[in-house]
Amino acid sequence: MSNPPDQIGLRWLLAASYASVGVAFVLIAAKLVAWFLTDSASMLGSLLDSVMDSMASLINMVAVRYSIKPADEDHRFGHGKAESLAGLAQSGFILASAILLLVHCAERLAGPPSHGLENAGIGVIVTVFALCCTLGLVAVQTHAIRLTGSTAIRADSLHYKSDILLNLSVMAALAGASLGFPRVDAVFGAGIAFFIAHGAWRIGWEAFDMLMDRELPPEVDREILALALAHREVLGVHDLRTRRSGNRYHIQLHLEFADETLLLSAHTVADEVEAAIAARFPGADIIIHQDPQGVVEPERSPADAKALASA
Repeated sequence: MSNPPDQIGLRWLLAASYASVGVAFVLIAAKLVAWFLTDSASMLGSLLDSVMDSMASLINMVAVRYSIKPADEDHRFGHGKAESLAGLAQSGFILASAILLLVHCAERLAGPPSHGLENAGIGVIVTVFALCCTLGLVAVQTHAIRLTGSTAIRADSLHYKSDILLNLSVMAALAGASLGFPRVDAVFGAGIAFFIAHGAWRIGWEAFDMLMDRELPPEVDREILALALAHREVLGVHDLRTRRSGNRYHIQLHLEFADETLLLSAHTVADEVEAAIAARFPGADIIIHQDPQGVVEPERSPADAKALASA
C-alpha cells in the first residue's frame, strides 16, 4: 500500500482524474459513430460503458479535488472519505450499465438472428483507437496510484483496465459477426455485461470497507509496532488502531513504560516514536497515549493480536 502522497503525488492525482474525464468523452464520440454505422450489440455495450465512465469520472474528479482539501473547523479529520463516496457512486453507474447491456443482449438472443454487421471494419478501427487511449490512461493512473494509493483513482483504473478486455471482446465479436455468426455479437455483449458487474462489485466493496474504517493491512500494523518497539524506553505496545480516510492514514496506539518513568520523559519518548512513524508514513494523523506497564494490561485489540501473531 502506498504512503500518503506529497505535493507531486497530489498533482498526479488531479492529472489522472482530469485525463479520465477527457478520455471518456473522446471515446463516447468515437463509439457513438461506430455503433450508428455497425448496429453492434457489443459496440453498444462499449458505448454504454464509456457513457457510464464519463459520469463516474466526473464524480471522481470532483471527489478527488474535495478529498485533498485540508481539514477545517467542520471537518477536523479532513475530507478523505469523499473518495470512498465517489467509489460507491462509480460502482452504481457501472452496475447500471451492465444491467442495460444485459437486457439488450437478452432481447437480441431471444429474437430471430439478424443479418451480419455492416461496416464492421469501422467498428474495429474505433475499438483499436479506444484500446490505445485506454492503455495510455491506465499508465497515467498507475503512476498516480503508485505515488498516492488513491482509492478513487484505483477504482477508476480498475474499471478502465476491464475496458481493455472489453475492447478486445468487442473486436472478437465484430469479427465473428462479420463472418456470418450474428449471435456471437450478443453473446460477447452479455459476457461483457457480467464482467462489468463483477468490477462494480469489487469497487463498491472496497469503498464500503473504507467508509466502515477497515484496519490497514497487517504489514502496515507490523511496521508501526516495530517502529514503536524499536525505542529502548518503550516496553510494550497495545490498543493499536489504524484506518485510512482518502489519502490519509489515522493511527492510534498506547505505549507502555516502566512504572517509575516521569510523565515528561514518557511524553518525550512518545514524540520521538510519533516522529519515527510519521517519517515512514508522511501525512499520517497519529495519536499516542502513555501507560505505566504496572497497570492491568487491557485486552489487546484485534489489530494487536493480528500484527503480533504475524511478526
